[in-house]
Amino acid sequence: MNRKDFLAASATAAAVVPGGTHLVERRSDFDAQAFAQIVGRPAAIRQVVEAVAFRPSMLVNVKNALNGLQFSFGYPAGSIAVALAGHGPSAVYAYADPIWNKYRIGEFFKLSDAAGAPVVSNVFLQRRAPVDLRADPDDGAGMYQDASIEMLQRRGLIVLTCHTAVEEQARAIVSRGFAPASMTAAEVAGDILTHLVPGAVVVPSMVAAIAVLQATYRYTYLTLVL
Repeated sequence: MNRKDFLAASATAAAVVPGGTHLVERRSDFDAQAFAQIVGRPAAIRQVVEAVAFRPSMLVNVKNALNGLQFSFGYPAGSIAVALAGHGPSAVYAYADPIWNKYRIGEFFKLSDAAGAPVVSNVFLQRRAPVDLRADPDDGAGMYQDASIEMLQRRGLIVLTCHTAVEEQARAIVSRGFAPASMTAAEVAGDILTHLVPGAVVVPSMVAAIAVLQATYRYTYLTLVL
């Protein structure tokens, strides 16, 4: 092994993979304290939105929930916590652009843009409006009508990432030839888990995390069939 390959291998080995490298995340690998601090932050109302099938219009529903809670029901903006529980194909909302590009995520999941071409980056991430807390909520170009992940996070959205979903998808990515030939499923999973969108929180199993959110942190549950 030459020096370049040795250094690259050493860097990979030293990288901390959120949730560890097992298919089933172990208690010792789960940062329970960080999870509790994020999902259990002070809030007057909490909601978890489960997303499995890939339906980007779901982000509009999250935006509408935030608007309704803030402007209609009168909850202060800082007292609202909404968690996006994406797994299955919807796990990809939390994947950063290099992952979408490297593993051809749009092609892998058959996710197409308006022209029918595979989506090649996380087009759902970047905010389109300026952050202006005084904006008119009726303004279609203002922050309160911006359903991007970044803007929703700015307003209280917690983006959860399912460790199990990533591990399962990594195996399928390798077996179906969407990963470089030299990569193993464990390496692909580690690559994904270390290249998530800013603020994403890795949970061991989304279906388990939803139960904890409801039972321990009193999140109300919503899933959308569109």
